Amino acid sequence: MWQAFRDEHADQGFEVVTVGMDTVGAEACRPFMEAAPLSHPSLIDQHHRMAELFGVVNIPNGIWIDEQGMIVRPAETAPAPPSLAPERTSRLGGDAMPERVIEMGAEAAKIQYDRDSYEAALRDWIAKGADSEFALSPDEVIERSRPRSTDTSLGQAHFELATQLELDGNHAAAVSHFAKAHELVPDNFAYRRQAWSIEPGPDGPLRRFWQGPMTGAEADWPYEGDWLAETKAMGAENYYEPFVP
Repeated sequence: MWQAFRDEHADQGFEVVTVGMDTVGAEACRPFMEAAPLSHPSLIDQHHRMAELFGVVNIPNGIWIDEQGMIVRPAETAPAPPSLAPERTSRLGGDAMPERVIEMGAEAAKIQYDRDSYEAALRDWIAKGADSEFALSPDEVIERSRPRSTDTSLGQAHFELATQLELDGNHAAAVSHFAKAHELVPDNFAYRRQAWSIEPGPDGPLRRFWQGPMTGAEADWPYEGDWLAETKAMGAENYYEPFVP
């Protein structure tokens, strides 16, 4: 969808740069990139530098940057343009799917974001540039940006170390640093989801993401939370921050 949106507005000087935040890197993102195919810059962020540099704490997040390289809207929920969305079909297989997967799908269906307002604002900015009511002043950008405390910086360092340990094949050592990053930066959901998704399981890491904590002999889930439990705790309707013009 973002490729189509970019192509629609390319003659207005608009460009999209998509960034895949994934510790296992290119091979995890490659199938999605090749399926498009993409003609806009598409990058891989294995160490989640987008969190460090721009305050990205969940996906999809977007940052608006003008022709002078100035941020005019900091990281915020950035749903894909609904006007270009294909017809949605359910991917769940009803009773044939594991109960946990069905439950996760039900929670995901409750997640809310204002697709229409975000697309309208983005189109307005593309057309009007600095004159758009949705282009924020530098002071407004700073005010809306996430504060960077000592804990945030230390949490990012733990996450980067965990990522490198994971890439080096030292999963056991990586887990403790992932967990410390979760503790220090609790509002960064991307940190948690990343660790959950690469946790080894009987049928591969992503399979384990859907399984979550196990019981009995396989009760070796190393993290306090999991996607389903934490989404229920926060309320799926609060999963994304609302769009604020």
